[in-house]
Amino acid sequence: MAMAIILVLIVIASVLFHILAPWHATPAASNWGSIDTTLFITLIISGIFFIAITVFMAVAVMRYRHKEGSRAHYQPESKKLETWLIIVTSIGIAAMLAPGLVVYSDFIRVPKNAYELEVVAQQWQWAFRFPGQDGKLGKSDIKFVDSANPFGLDPKDPVGQDDVLIRNNEIRLPLDQPVKVLLRSKDVLHNFYVPQIRSKMDMVPGMVSYFWFTPTKTGKYEILCAEYCGLGHYNMRGQMIVEERDAFDRWLSSQPTFAQTLTTAASPSRDSVLEKGRQLVEQLGCSACHSQDGSASLGPGWKGLYGRTEQLADGTGVQVDEAYLKESILDPKARLVQGYPPVMVAYTLNDDELGALVALIKSLGAAQQDNEPSASEASGPGDDLAAQGQRLAQSLGCLACHSVDGSQGVGPTWQGLYDKTVTLADGTTIKADEGYIKDSVLNPGAKIVKGYAAIMPAFAPSDKELNALIAFIKSKANADADANKAEPGK
Repeated sequence: MAMAIILVLIVIASVLFHILAPWHATPAASNWGSIDTTLFITLIISGIFFIAITVFMAVAVMRYRHKEGSRAHYQPESKKLETWLIIVTSIGIAAMLAPGLVVYSDFIRVPKNAYELEVVAQQWQWAFRFPGQDGKLGKSDIKFVDSANPFGLDPKDPVGQDDVLIRNNEIRLPLDQPVKVLLRSKDVLHNFYVPQIRSKMDMVPGMVSYFWFTPTKTGKYEILCAEYCGLGHYNMRGQMIVEERDAFDRWLSSQPTFAQTLTTAASPSRDSVLEKGRQLVEQLGCSACHSQDGSASLGPGWKGLYGRTEQLADGTGVQVDEAYLKESILDPKARLVQGYPPVMVAYTLNDDELGALVALIKSLGAAQQDNEPSASEASGPGDDLAAQGQRLAQSLGCLACHSVDGSQGVGPTWQGLYDKTVTLADGTTIKADEGYIKDSVLNPGAKIVKGYAAIMPAFAPSDKELNALIAFIKSKANADADANKAEPGK
């Protein structure tokens, strides 16, 4: 009896969950609303069978439960029952397959007036190509791929000279215009997916796959990679903007053609060298692990990196100059920065490409240094030491686990931490003074704060670096009090 009640409750809970759950598909923004209809039909048929089978099980459990003195009736087969099961099951399967076959027949027949768009995937970024005024895409081959020609277009093919190249993760499309999407991958398996479009396709290295759709609603839609493609897969995102035809034409006319990129590559200026560095960053997927705005990431951030002294995993220090940057690109595991995992792959670049990347990193360093106050502008030696500690915390990756604004992180927040009494994992308490903080940096597993995992690696900074880190943590000690003073109502 109890089992029958449980089965009935499972049916009721499943139906209510589907009806009341807040998670539903985003509204379709393409002509493939028929895919939603197909999925809905499949859900209804599957749901009917689920309810029927589960209710039958509940009835059978109740009706044919064990009774004292009763004997089970043995029936080896029932042709009538088998016939009905075959008929009903066949109808259900046909009802689920037929709509899908109808939609698929439309899915593979591309309209003659479809506008071609090529999507090129590479760990972990997107690039796009439109045909030029001639309406045709030029030939491409892997043998032509380099930093100046990441699409691998044939420089001698006149058809490809006016092809429009989009070397970033944002693409725009005209409203109500059928689009044939040609898909290429330069390295591993990817999948081009925009949820609102309701269509997606694998991108297989060495072949060109395709699908088509017609965007029917203006707006901004996120592009995702729906096939695991390595470490930076989570960050392989883009944006598709659907807009009116006039706005799209204006945007497209402002984008560079293949011929223009060849001209720029032939006569490099400082700006073009930096642009080449940016293109390499996109092409190689560097931004998946290295931020350019000072935010924490999987690898050291590039903002303010050049010229800085970094602490290495072996406890030694190194100044980030051109030689170190080039070595780290060609052999990234040779001298690892402390606090970062050895996950970067080695790259084989020529001198021009190495120079462009180094020039880009140098430009980011110069930009930060221009904005930083000099020692004479600082209000005092304590403030200067705290600033050094902040830079050290960024370079060591401390801020990836310890927040400075009171928000929850992998480790305890540094806001209001200094001189605070904390409870340790063994139940004892301790004041977070200079001695405790030094011990926690040098031997983080010795006295772990309750509620946090023992995952922090040990560091070996110099006394000067330890003092700078502590000064920075001290500077965050009264953050709560300062915030309350700024809000007199509290």
